[in-house]
Parts: sequence; C-alpha cells; structure tokens
Amino acid sequence: MSDYVRVAAQELQDFATAVFERRGFAHDDAAFIALTLLDADRHGIASHGMQRMAMYDHKLRHGMIDPSARATVVSDAKACAVLDGHSGMGQLISRDAMRLAIAKAREHGIGLVTVRDSNHFGTAGLYARLAADQGLIGVASTNSNPLTVPTHAGHPALGSNPIAFAVGRGDDQFVYDAATSTVSLGKIEVLVKLGESIEGDWAVDGSGRVNHDSADVMDNIRATPRIGGLTPLGGSGELNAGYKGYGLATVVEILTGVLSGGLLSLDMKGQHICHCFAAIDLEAFGGAATVGERVASLSARLRAMDSVDGHDVLVPGDKERLAAARNRASLPIDRATFDQLAVIGKRVGVTPPAALPKTSGLESETAARQ
Repeated sequence: MSDYVRVAAQELQDFATAVFERRGFAHDDAAFIALTLLDADRHGIASHGMQRMAMYDHKLRHGMIDPSARATVVSDAKACAVLDGHSGMGQLISRDAMRLAIAKAREHGIGLVTVRDSNHFGTAGLYARLAADQGLIGVASTNSNPLTVPTHAGHPALGSNPIAFAVGRGDDQFVYDAATSTVSLGKIEVLVKLGESIEGDWAVDGSGRVNHDSADVMDNIRATPRIGGLTPLGGSGELNAGYKGYGLATVVEILTGVLSGGLLSLDMKGQHICHCFAAIDLEAFGGAATVGERVASLSARLRAMDSVDGHDVLVPGDKERLAAARNRASLPIDRATFDQLAVIGKRVGVTPPAALPKTSGLESETAARQ
C-alpha cells in the first residue's frame, strides 16, 4: 500500500500562500494560487494538487514564471478577445481571462477568450466551474509541452490538452474535466513518486510499444529530443479509435495555440503555454435555473440506471464531489510530496505543515486516487 498522510486543509492553504508570497506574489493572488492546488487535492485530483508545488517552485526560482506579470489585451472584438500573459502565473492569468469571458457572455450571450504566453494553470475544471457557479456554461482548455504521441507516430507532438465543461450549480452541477491524452502527465509523475508501475496502456516508447514503466516513461519524456509519450484517448494505433483522441487533442491545439497566435505544443520548452476560455449565457435557453433543472434531471436518470457490475452508474463530477465532501477538513498527500513541501518550505523560510495522526491509510489512499 502506498504511503499517504493527511494534512489539515487550512495548514496547507496557509503554507502554500506563504510560499507564493515569498516568491513575490501579493497575498490575495498567492492565496488564490494555493486555493487552486487545494481544490484539486480536495476533489481527488492529486496529479494537479500539492504535488505540483515542486514544479512551480522550480519555475519561479529559474525565472520561467514572472510573479509581477499581468495579462494585457492583444485584440478585442465584441464577444472575443486574445490576451498575452507575459509569462505570468497560469492560475492568475486564467482567472482574469475567464472573468473577461463571463463579462462578454453577459453582454453578447457568449464570450470566448484565448491566452498566449502563460504557464501551467492547474485543473481546467476549476475555471469552467467559475462560470457555472455564476449561472453560465463554462468551458476551459489548454495546450502544454509535447506529451501526446499522434496516431502512428513515435514522438510526442501535442500536449495532454484537456477540455473542461461545467453547467448547473450545487450538488447537481455537471463538471467534465479530462485530458485528451489517456491520462495527464501528472498521474505518471505521482506513480513515479510512489514507485509504482502504470497499470493501463497510458504511454508508449519511441517504437509505439506500450510502456508500463512509469520512471522510464518520465525519463523518455524528459529526454532531448523526447521519446514516446502519452497515448491519445483510445490508446495507440487505430484498433481502439485512438485517432479520435488525437483529433480532440488537435482541436484543443487550434483553440489555444492557433487562435491565440502563441506557441504550439510542438514548439514548447516548458513555458509560453496557451489557453482558451468560453462562457455561454443561458437566457436564450430558458435561463440558468431551468437549464440547471434539466441537467439535474438528466443526471438523475443516468444515475438511476441498473448497474451490470455492482458499481454505481455515475455522471462526470460525481467522484470529485464525493471526494470534496470527504476532504473538507483535511487532505490526503502522498509521502513523497509531503517531504517535498518540507524542502520547499525550508528554501523560502516557511514552516511546512504537519501530518495529522494516522487513522486509516486505506481511506487516505482511496481519497487520493479518486
């Protein structure tokens, strides 16, 4: 069983906020960045939670992220806009971009904002939820470093290129957030930390063969040039329709890198990431309350279907919602990440959070994996 500890959520929030403040961010901005990481861990998305602190710490120390940068408008035409993030923190640039998309949707019925020259922004679903929480449909996507191997290729050319979609509010909010690669790279990173192999056919080597060695996959992705990488949704080759995931990843590449005029995943080397955010007003479709009721009804009908294998029929967002309810006061953190936080804290003079007394390791691990 993998080694997890539980840490008080408020301690993690205070710690991460203090670290980002020491790295040059204003308190409110630092608190928002910290909140995005806790939000991921709270919803069971460990790949984008506190384990990402090491990556942000590295990029901030090496000048790849400018704490003082703010997005500026490159072009603005009615419902659409392009922003330049000037190598700022992805979470802050993305928060402001989605706010602009929401404002445009209020005025024009729809708002679409693309961003160039940003950085890793955390989970796409968080930004989609920002719009859904205000009674709109929210859509968010991003490209990234080349990670995903196109069908029949041997080297990565597209990012994990996630798409997030959210609508409705409260317990019946529908939230879909998924990479167009079989998994995000963060899940491979977590397996490496835990010393575990890859169970699924998530990655291939340079010859297109499935690779289950998580450490080898990471070494290959870090190589110059990169070797192999993640499979697109559907897997490698055409037998299980991996070309559909490849196609979806390319759609995201167009929405982000092409529309913004920024870098394509093919050309990235760790930064200058591009995003796309959309918000859709629901007045023309009966209003937010009516659409929310329809979404809740659809979800209820899907959940009520008979199971053929003993597992409940769920809708996107259900597992994350259950994890969030379980992880309100404390969060499960894998031991390797927990130790990394101590190193980061020492580096900037911030006392790291303490582990809570151990109760049920199984409960912690289950929460972390959902």
